[in-house]
Amino acid sequence: MRPALLRGETSAGSLPGEMSEGKIYMSRKLLRGVAAAGAIVALTAGCATTSDSGGSSSSQNATAGDTTISIGTTDKVTSLDPAGSYDNGSFFIMNQVYPFLLNTVPGATDMTPQPDIAESAEFTAPDEYTVKLKSGLKFANGDDLTSSDVKFTFERQLKIADPNGPSSLLGSLDSIETPDDTTVVFHLKNDNDQTWPQVLTSPAGPIVDEDVFPADKVLSDAEIVKAEPFAGQYTIDSYKVNELVSFKPFDGYKGSLGTVQNDGATLRYYADASNMKLDIEQNAIDIAYRSLSATDIDSLSSNDSVKIVEGPGGEIRYSVFNLDTMPYGAKTDDADAAKALAVRQAIADSIDREAIAKDVYKDTYTPLYSYVPEGLNGATESLKEKYGDGEGGPDVERAKQRLADAGVSTPVTLNWQYNPDHYGPSSGDEYAAIKNQLEATGLFTVNLQSTEWVQYSKDRTNDVYPIYQLGWFPDYSDADNYLTPFFTADNFVANHYDNAEVQKLIEEQVATSDKDKRQSIIEKIQDEVADDLPTLPLLQGKQIAVVGKNVDGVDLDASFKLRLATVTK
Repeated sequence: MRPALLRGETSAGSLPGEMSEGKIYMSRKLLRGVAAAGAIVALTAGCATTSDSGGSSSSQNATAGDTTISIGTTDKVTSLDPAGSYDNGSFFIMNQVYPFLLNTVPGATDMTPQPDIAESAEFTAPDEYTVKLKSGLKFANGDDLTSSDVKFTFERQLKIADPNGPSSLLGSLDSIETPDDTTVVFHLKNDNDQTWPQVLTSPAGPIVDEDVFPADKVLSDAEIVKAEPFAGQYTIDSYKVNELVSFKPFDGYKGSLGTVQNDGATLRYYADASNMKLDIEQNAIDIAYRSLSATDIDSLSSNDSVKIVEGPGGEIRYSVFNLDTMPYGAKTDDADAAKALAVRQAIADSIDREAIAKDVYKDTYTPLYSYVPEGLNGATESLKEKYGDGEGGPDVERAKQRLADAGVSTPVTLNWQYNPDHYGPSSGDEYAAIKNQLEATGLFTVNLQSTEWVQYSKDRTNDVYPIYQLGWFPDYSDADNYLTPFFTADNFVANHYDNAEVQKLIEEQVATSDKDKRQSIIEKIQDEVADDLPTLPLLQGKQIAVVGKNVDGVDLDASFKLRLATVTK
């Protein structure tokens, strides 16, 4: 799992493993005699169009009668190669142009993955997941899309294991068999792994053309665009990195997501969200998506020329307690597990999430009272009853009593760290509000400090911060993605939390195929963890798009994917 990243908030730099233009690869299919010997795939620099990368409001809508959709974003692309990127900006494009074996249905309430370019997908043995591809699949460049491409895709991810890539999501994959051109058998390390179908819809899931992509290196954007290895609902017509992308509907798409409902789409990148706000309110673009500020969204909500579209958001904001170094932590001079727990619980009693959501984020975030966010199967509000006033609000007297019962002297000094550059400019206001709320109780003194992300990401795993900020955006729409990475013994937050019963339940839910039974286990995990409070859930981000009055079909569901194919105007 990607540690603590809200994908799409990372800065864009040079592409990892970029290869020189004009590199020639011998087709692996040719080596098996599938095509005439000696054929090659020559990759050269991709064509591009120019654009106003600053997002000037001089951009224009499509001409009358044209249903080309224009969308603006401040997200950035790391790489168009699925092995070289693990961020929102890159995955947004991948969802439009690459094929997936399984997918979630746009706008559906049930986010259970369904076959996409697959005809069927099921467990054929406890450790064996078999996918049958639809026949006659082809990439936009004319190459056949077969089981060999699928096998190549996942083995390539694991071989490259790029630090900016999603290969860590494939930890349960043992081996792959391809008995024929349309059959793929995934052998898994864990029996009945219910997360595997979800992984196939994740950033590790885009299927690539083995005649285009090298097996051991990340391919450059220019070479990818030139080679047209696309088989999703769109192809890329023109591309200028982090400036402008033009999408064209792909007539050869045979997946289950349906026919594209527009003439194409253009994606414009903005260096400044204020310019994007200006363009959407003047209808110079059709959609503004990721990310306008909370103030901008609040302002646009009263503008009659646009509509605000909201959906459940998988993004969460929370704080981590280092169980070794927090007050009374296991490796402090006055270590006392009962007192440490009382401190964590008293903090939970004292936080006013509603106030933070309203005052800092203008209700673009909502209070989060458990570890699995609203919109996912198994989500609860475990913390709401256990802490504060029992209805989501703070309760100072309850906090005071907890500390007194545990023999904790007050005020308790809390050294709390946050990051000012990775989780958005409002982080400072968010943690200033937390400091004010806690100190107003008289029970705490909060020493608030901030560190830039490059250093912060190193320090947080080395016991430097007793309490610190993190955020998370899911890899796939399943509750497990909020449990396994956080609460197993070797969790990525590295806060020394180790509860054998919780780990047992996490392993059990992964292997439970009965939906109702699995949901019950997931709910129980949240109750158990809520008693321990190794982390403190704070807020859940809504998905928000601002669209023109004449724009329809923008679905922001719990799959956390905005697909352009459903959009009309």
